Amino acid sequence: MSKSLLEQLPEIVAKGRQQAEKILESIEGRHRVQLQTREIVLPAKDAVAQDWITRQNRQAQRDAAFSPTQSALIDPVQPGLNAAPEAPWTNRLIYGDNLLAMAALLAGDEHTPSLRGKVDLIYIDPPFDSKADYRTKVTLPGVELEQKPTVIEQFAYSDTWSDGTASYLAMITPRLILMRELLADTGSIYVHLDWHVGHYVKIVMDEIYGKDNFRNEIIWKRTASHSDSGQGAEHLGRQHDVIYWYAKTDRAQVKPIYEPYSQEYIDSAYKHIEHETGRRYRLDNTSGPGGSAKGNPFYEFRGKAKYWRYSKERIEQLYRDGRLIQTREGGDWSYKRYLDEMPGVPLQSLWLDISPLQSQSLERTDYATQKPERLLERVISIATHENSLVADFNGGSGTTAAVAEKLGRRWITSDLGKPACMIMRKRLIDQDAQPFLYQAIGDYQVEAAKASLGRDFRIGDLSQIVLSLYGALPLSPEDNPTRNLGQVMAGGSKTLVLADSPNKLTGAATLKKAIAQRDNLLGGWDKVVVLGWNFEPSIGETITALNDSRLEVLVIPPDLMDRLKKKGGLEKLRGSVRFSSLQYLTIWPVERKASTVRAEPVEATASPSTGSGRTDETLTVRLRNYVLLSPEAINLDEANRAKLQAIANAEPLALIEYWAVDPNYDGRVFRSVWQDYRGNTANDGDPLRVVTQAVLTVPANPGPRQVCVRVVDVFGFEAEVVATVAAA
Repeated sequence: MSKSLLEQLPEIVAKGRQQAEKILESIEGRHRVQLQTREIVLPAKDAVAQDWITRQNRQAQRDAAFSPTQSALIDPVQPGLNAAPEAPWTNRLIYGDNLLAMAALLAGDEHTPSLRGKVDLIYIDPPFDSKADYRTKVTLPGVELEQKPTVIEQFAYSDTWSDGTASYLAMITPRLILMRELLADTGSIYVHLDWHVGHYVKIVMDEIYGKDNFRNEIIWKRTASHSDSGQGAEHLGRQHDVIYWYAKTDRAQVKPIYEPYSQEYIDSAYKHIEHETGRRYRLDNTSGPGGSAKGNPFYEFRGKAKYWRYSKERIEQLYRDGRLIQTREGGDWSYKRYLDEMPGVPLQSLWLDISPLQSQSLERTDYATQKPERLLERVISIATHENSLVADFNGGSGTTAAVAEKLGRRWITSDLGKPACMIMRKRLIDQDAQPFLYQAIGDYQVEAAKASLGRDFRIGDLSQIVLSLYGALPLSPEDNPTRNLGQVMAGGSKTLVLADSPNKLTGAATLKKAIAQRDNLLGGWDKVVVLGWNFEPSIGETITALNDSRLEVLVIPPDLMDRLKKKGGLEKLRGSVRFSSLQYLTIWPVERKASTVRAEPVEATASPSTGSGRTDETLTVRLRNYVLLSPEAINLDEANRAKLQAIANAEPLALIEYWAVDPNYDGRVFRSVWQDYRGNTANDGDPLRVVTQAVLTVPANPGPRQVCVRVVDVFGFEAEVVATVAAA
């Protein structure tokens, strides 16, 4: 007989603790998980964004002046690239598994301090319905596609519910433990759930955070009525969610929140009106409840002897201030309490006044589980102060980050879904957020391989798996010391296959080496295929420049290790893995023209030689073409795939969801000084297309300029192109 869920709970929590402890141990090692910054997003356009970069550079230079032992600051705004140890805080949007994201935040690195014990508030709204449909609708000009979750998302979701509630608890337990490690001693966590799993999660949280640190079960009435209680229903309508609030310690910061009195209460309680001022007031008793047993003082005041609520000095002061009155001669003294001095009704745990989002709401993003901003405003206001650090590891539509931004809090948010991350990025840009980092899990494939193959695996082991799934036989060890080369013999043709490492970016050097091996190794080969995990931004241009018909470059599926783990072995996965082509972007030649001189305030710390103005120049960047080479890699049925192919043939630029420009690309960190995205109707009034031209005004540069353009398509695929522009 199988164990009940209650019988399984102790084992689930114990295993969750073991998993979390292994992660905490690993963050002390040399090969700890790190975050890679994919983009520095500067929502403020043009010169304003450049001013932000300038301020960061100046701050970093000042830090260096006070830290003479630090090396030169090559890139002060990018954590992990020779940045100052105490670099100014920049908010973060992280794409990837939140377990790995939290491990990286806890680990920190030599340039970015660990955030262990630094987070003031964590709010999460994890998925809690095993039957929920998380399909994404993609609307293109003239057609609507229905995309199933990406394979990575599918496996994460199916793992979460593979064994019902037990597997859900196994998923969330180690994450709740890592969240506790991130919380400051004065911090709190709010976990938003409903009837599906809420009561079980509370038991787990009692174990992790301690029953004494439980503060409230908040009931949020999220709908006025519910369709699941119609005619013939066997239960009452389910109208509310629950939010479990736990403090880390008894020192958690809490700001009292008050709601306004109802007019009915005011009319009944504050029925007196002061004739001279028109102020409403009520009369309160001045007697000390409980008499001497409660320590109340006994004395006589103006003919009235009794146990008083206040000291004699306080009563005399109230009398002098006109705050004590007698409603009848010889009667008791009453305290006059004015309505305009009262803060309101203290907030309780039953929240009935925050409505769900309506279809016409301006803040709506069309994300299925989006929560209203008022809900997060209340949570953040209770648990934080200005400049506190707020984290949400199930970012979804980005409501937590958006509200934290508006309330002057620092923030971190993450999500496993690419669509969610795109929605969050657009939402933050749209509200002119402060610059933030868009990051991903560093070496995600390596971490996934460790989970599948054990912590002692080698990169060569991973290359052998990739080669086998591609259908290549490994070369002999003496010809293949790194174990990353294989061969395919078919139809009298000999193909050399190179599986590149996930620890590096596949680029020009790798391709040239592969071509040399094709031409020279073992007497030569008819063709070489390079399989890569991650690619240099200019890979498309590199392939075009090489112009080699006997070279093919393919993408290793990023979810390969997740699929291997799920399928239970190499043989079960064989034949079902597709290695797709790269997405490719082209732009027209960038136009560069001298512009104007604009005034620039001189800081007190500026040198006497610093001018009071600067010369600007104008860059015009135009998209030319976007080729989605691998529609088969997108999770669509055949009918939707045919619709996609038709759009891709007729109007390829309509596939672009978001694009950005870095006018000073350094080859390492992309800074999006200019952005446009579908739905941004301020630029062209067309919600289904991006504009195809960007005009940027930037500080003049006497030499050549590297301009990088990055696009993200409607399915989350990214492509980049780098152009070197001669001086104007």
